[in-house]
Amino acid sequence: MGERGGANIEIAHRLNEGEEHAPHHKSKWIEVLEIAEAIILAMVAIATAWSGYQAAKWDGRQDELYEQSTRLRVQAQGLATRSGQEQIYDASTVVEWIKAQSSGNKKLAELFEHRFRPEAKVAFNAWKKTDPLNNPDAPAGLLLMPEYHNAHAEESAKLSQEATEEFQHGSKARSTSDDYVRVTVFLATVLLLTAIAQRFKTHQVRVGLAVMALLMLTVPIYRIITLPRL
Repeated sequence: MGERGGANIEIAHRLNEGEEHAPHHKSKWIEVLEIAEAIILAMVAIATAWSGYQAAKWDGRQDELYEQSTRLRVQAQGLATRSGQEQIYDASTVVEWIKAQSSGNKKLAELFEHRFRPEAKVAFNAWKKTDPLNNPDAPAGLLLMPEYHNAHAEESAKLSQEATEEFQHGSKARSTSDDYVRVTVFLATVLLLTAIAQRFKTHQVRVGLAVMALLMLTVPIYRIITLPRL
């Protein structure tokens, strides 16, 4: 990206050097045309430098966002594993409580009740009120109760969503960088057209090409103005 922008600027500089050694006996309109061409070359050089700078900045932003997305996904996966283990513990505790309760071992049943995690205890108490041992319509377990929550599972889902958003922002940053690269390529076309125009001795052709180059230059300038910047 930097090499392409630098090449554009170097070509513009060389074209200006060539004009410095041209004969001084020129008509007024030739001088005006050369001034216009010099302005075009200067604008191309400035626009190319800015476009290359922005493309590099957005590339860096893309890497930063992708790295953040990866870090969040790793954290989310760790929390998801932890929440899965907790859900297995909650489910197995319910099973043991049912066994103890069914066998009439009240002391053991109370022991398992006290072993529930605090956030699972709320769901268990609500589930217990449905009389699960005698009510066939009662939920199969506390994990199916609306009162059941797992903080680690919820945090994992939140981090996964954030990771997805960061990845999308990274993709958008990559797209913006590509847009700036396309602007630089278009500027190179304007530069080439200006260089070709300066080689023509036929005034009408030179003026026509210079006007065409100026009109084409409005496209990348407009894109630079409207594209997001860092």
